[in-house]
Amino acid sequence: MPDIVYPPVIAFAKTAFKVLDLKFAMVGTEHVPRTGGAVIALNHISYVDFVIGGFGAQPSKRLVRFMAKEVLFRNRYSGPLMRGMRHIPVDRAAGSASYREALTQLKAGEIVGVFPEATISRSFELKEFKSGTVRMAAAAGVPVIPMILWGTQRMLTKDHPKDFSRHRNVSITVGAPISVTRQDDATEATEHLRTTMAGMLDETIRAYPEQPAGAWWLPASYGGGAPTPEEAERLDQEELARRRKR
Repeated sequence: MPDIVYPPVIAFAKTAFKVLDLKFAMVGTEHVPRTGGAVIALNHISYVDFVIGGFGAQPSKRLVRFMAKEVLFRNRYSGPLMRGMRHIPVDRAAGSASYREALTQLKAGEIVGVFPEATISRSFELKEFKSGTVRMAAAAGVPVIPMILWGTQRMLTKDHPKDFSRHRNVSITVGAPISVTRQDDATEATEHLRTTMAGMLDETIRAYPEQPAGAWWLPASYGGGAPTPEEAERLDQEELARRRKR
């Protein structure tokens, strides 16, 4: 099936990047395979991670089919775009359908983008990972490509107003492919993926050209003003309780 919607969306995004004069630091993008299926596992710190994460696969000329909340597909504006780019809707009440669709795409040689944390991290450090990422890769017989994004939280994230100021630094770090098989223990493989990405995140943060003490977008463990992982978990639980009430 030809991609009619994705290319113009990419062109629009690249134009927006130029207008904003985003300064990208991209490392390891050669690890994204030019052919064949793969699962890209990304950290999740911003509502624009889909856009920036997809950009990280552009040097390999690949399109990423992201697994995203089903509500985005029902929105009158984002819905047609999400469907047109053949992203995969995730309904948490019926996750098996999205899992099957992801496997179909992977076996067809597509790259599927997954956020193992499932939700945005308020601490900007890694939350616990769901095991679906490695299970999916093992079932499809494809590698997992770890990818770290940094700087996207400064644009649009939870609990903070959007800020698309110009001249921002954005980092994309891609790690070497990780092989997973059906014989591997999913829990151990998931922990290995998380440990790998935690190391990549640390390197990416330390290499970032801005490190202002107390900055809200910098993790507490790096001298920033972001919530600690424990505080972030409390905020997540409070948000979940409010949703249940509604």
